Order: sequence, then structure tokens, then C-alpha cells
Amino acid sequence: MKILVQKFGGTSVATDELREKAVARIMEATRYGYAPVVVVSAMGRGGDPYATDTLLAIAREVCAEVNPREQDLLLSCGELISTVVMAQALKFHGVEAQAYTGGMAGIITDRNFGDAHIIEVNPEKILTGLKRRQVAVVAGFQGTTQDGEITTLGRGGSDTTAAALGVALAAEAVEIYTDVNGVMTTDPNLVPQAKLLKHMTYKELCEMAHLGAKVIHPRAVEIAMKGRIPLKIRSIYSDQEGTLITDDTSLPGLEIKSDRMVTGLAHIPNLAQFELACPRDFNTSGQALKVFACLAQDGISLDMIQVSPQRMTFTVQESLFDRTRSILEATGLEFKAAKGFAKVSIVGAGIRGVPGVMARVVQGLYKAKVPLFQTTDSHTNIACLVKKEDMSTALTALHEEFGLGEAKEG
Repeated sequence: MKILVQKFGGTSVATDELREKAVARIMEATRYGYAPVVVVSAMGRGGDPYATDTLLAIAREVCAEVNPREQDLLLSCGELISTVVMAQALKFHGVEAQAYTGGMAGIITDRNFGDAHIIEVNPEKILTGLKRRQVAVVAGFQGTTQDGEITTLGRGGSDTTAAALGVALAAEAVEIYTDVNGVMTTDPNLVPQAKLLKHMTYKELCEMAHLGAKVIHPRAVEIAMKGRIPLKIRSIYSDQEGTLITDDTSLPGLEIKSDRMVTGLAHIPNLAQFELACPRDFNTSGQALKVFACLAQDGISLDMIQVSPQRMTFTVQESLFDRTRSILEATGLEFKAAKGFAKVSIVGAGIRGVPGVMARVVQGLYKAKVPLFQTTDSHTNIACLVKKEDMSTALTALHEEFGLGEAKEG
């Protein structure tokens, strides 16, 4: 039995018209001999009746504080409604279908309500239905604990559901349907010259996702990579093949160019920068450890961290600005803080060990008259901190500098 997991996001099932497109994709898979396992998100986005944000807003109208366990009970409803509606749409077209909650599908999680992690998948019920030639329609974004409590998987949870089921079922591939044609070299809404990437490695996509590209959640890519299950990112609106994600050997005939220096660009807006003046013994007296520990204890995640004998610099999301400032004030250390920044990153396995890449980044931004406030780098990315209002200009400049608009596919 050839199993194909097909995930449809909220914007792909938001209307009758879009659900019809999804049904057509599912029926096409059956014609090609696949047994489809369909994962759906809640219908629409914030403001739509059954979207996750809308459901949460309803509860907060009654009481601003919602218990995490009860919040998960509520938020799981959006996917359940979407699952039943999709199953009904398939039956209307003569396709046998069975709806499943995440728990029914065998997705077992820890008890971290709101951001649960999958600890095992037992898809026996799905396999039984597939053997009866029933399309399985599974609620994404959710699972159950070992004692039956409903949990949700956090943002991007439906992607995670699809990848985990793909691995557990040894699927031929996991298809992620969205409202874009696939993975682009950068956000086409900010850089119209962005091009579709037909082939990528798991590591390239995972890096871009961690650095802000929103086409798929990085946790889903990591799960698929560990299970060596190919991913396909496709548009619900188009018949284009989209982007195929694998490693360089897992599919016969697939060749990904290893000489591609930069694969794409990613960005994260709405950042704040903090710069601490470090006393002489800051790094040896335990003060640095204390600062990091206090911030971590309050759930504040730091990025673009740079530590030197004279200063320590890092960024946080602007929404964490006030909490971060209060913690630092309590330490008695001198510091400067400012909002209104964005991180722009170049990503590519080809930059490893290549001299002059940073010089080209600085040159591209200089030519575009974009001030650069901070940089960090790894073997596969270089991240630049710029003013938020310069983010689009910076992306365009780097896209041009590295020839991504003319990039030959690999």
C-alpha cells in the first residue's frame, strides 16, 4: 500500500471553493494508486469563525486568563470541525472517508499544554481504515496524553502532525498545501523578483524556517529529515509541482547542486536590541551566567548573542522588551535598549568556508544604503540586524547581490 500524507492549511480549507480544490487533490492521489492520509488545520485565519485565534478570543471575552488545559480543549475544536467538514466533502464526491481526532490517529504527546511534543505515534486505526479503502482525515495540531488529556502542538502543529504521521506510516511523501507555489528564494510580498526553488535539502529548509521563513514549521522538517520522508510544498491554487525537499540521495534521479552558495533569504521583523556594558570580571565572576539564567527563567529567548570582554549584545522579540528591560534593571548593570529592528539572513550550505561572503553581504547593504547594526553567522547562514523600515530594501539588495533572481535551479 502506497501511503501519501496530504496536509491542507487553514487558508486551503477556508471556503467551499477551496475545499473543492483540496478534494480534487485527494481524488487525484487515489487515481495514482495512493492511499491518502489527509491532515487539516482549522478553517481560515484570525477573524474567521472557526480559526484558532477566533476560538481563543471567545474564551478571553469571558475571562482574560484561560487555564492551559481548558485552552487546549477549546483550540482543538477548530481542527475537529474542519476534519468533519472535509470528510463530508469527500463523501459528497463518492469517496469513502473517515474522520479522526489527533488522539484517534494515535498521536501521543507529553503534558506541555499549548506546545506539546509528540512522544509516539500509533497509527493502527488509520491503517485499518486505509485497508478498507477509506481516506483518513486527521485533525492536525493536536494529540492526547497517555492518560487521555487533549493537547495542542503549538504554532505549526498541523505541519508537525503531517510529518509525524508520514514517518509513522512510512509514507511515500508528505505534501504540504498552502497559498504559495512552494518555497521561494525570499518572501515574494517583499521582493517581487523572488523565484521558486524546485529542489532543496532538509537542512536548507530547516535553516530558513528557523530564521523566519513561514512556509513550514521547522519541527516538521526535522521530523521528516529523521525519518527520511520526502516533503513537497505545493499551492492549492496551482498545478505546479512546487518544491521537493529531501536529502541528496533519498530519491532516484534527484540531483541537488552542492555548489549553490546561497539558497535563499529569511527575515524576522519586530526585534529589540539590548547592549550591556560588562564590568571587567563579568565573564569570569558568574555575572554573565546569572543574567542568562534570569532571562531564561522568565521564558525570554535570546537571539544574535555576542559576548566580548567589554560588552554583551543580544536581541529579543519586541513583545518581550519590557520584561527584558525590567530583569536587566534588577541586575544593576548598565545597558542600552532600542526597538524597531529586523533580522535579515542569507542561508546556504555553499557559504561554508568560502572567503568573502561577509564582504559581499556588507557590500550589498552598503550599496542599498542600509545601515548594519549587528551580525552573527554560522556555517550555513549570515544574519544581519537592520532597522525594521529597511527590511524590504535589505532583502532586495541581498537577493540581487547573490543573484537569486537569476538563480539556476539545483
